[in-house]
Amino acid sequence: MKITLKVWRQKDNKSKGEFKTYEHTHVSPDMSFLEMIDVLNEELTLKGEEPIAFDHDCREGICGMCSLYINGHPHGPLQTTTCQLHMRSFTDGQTITVEPWRASAFPVVKDLVVDRSAFDRIQQAGGYVNVNTGGVPDANEIPIPKKVADEAFDAATCIGCGACVAACKNASAMLFVSAKVSQFALLPQGQVERKERAEKMVAQMDAEGFGSCTNTYACEAECPKGIKITNIARMNREYFTAMLSSYQIESGGGGE
Repeated sequence: MKITLKVWRQKDNKSKGEFKTYEHTHVSPDMSFLEMIDVLNEELTLKGEEPIAFDHDCREGICGMCSLYINGHPHGPLQTTTCQLHMRSFTDGQTITVEPWRASAFPVVKDLVVDRSAFDRIQQAGGYVNVNTGGVPDANEIPIPKKVADEAFDAATCIGCGACVAACKNASAMLFVSAKVSQFALLPQGQVERKERAEKMVAQMDAEGFGSCTNTYACEAECPKGIKITNIARMNREYFTAMLSSYQIESGGGGE
């Protein structure tokens, strides 16, 4: 295969970036997208040029590091992570445009690498549980219905890649935050900090500069782990319940 790559190159977050075009020949359809960039970087290095900086780690679709915006879609044309996207998803002679995540809360570090530490700060603001330690109870004694356990597990599969933010026209992080709120709010172990967690995580999300949700469903459509927007509805309920409770406490009562 022969492809034309239009890649965003940017020295750092203070420099002006631009697209640069690379003709890439001898691309195997069995290469992953990241392997294709690896080969291109080897060629650039041999020519004495600066290789393209991009994020990657496990390359198994688990860690969410491979955050590339490919031909107008987070992670490319398939609903998967970039490392699991193969070049057979493209055609011979095709032009492929590769960009970093575009969001003010994800500033560009270099080329295709963005700083997603905003997600870490949101989790740190309230993403934990406080439980008593001791002997491990028998699994059958834990009072969690299977349906609830499945919903919590589905929410916990979020890998924090940021595709939801990149897909959203408002750069909203609601799908990510709602998944992290849901995975604890659904389980009995997460009840102690339930209200405080929702308030703090939403407040931190707003402080980081993410946009609002306008229900376009783009986040769910592009999420490589299939996180559902029903989590956003749950987070809204958790947040408004927490805010109402806080208001009642501050006002000295909950009405007559």
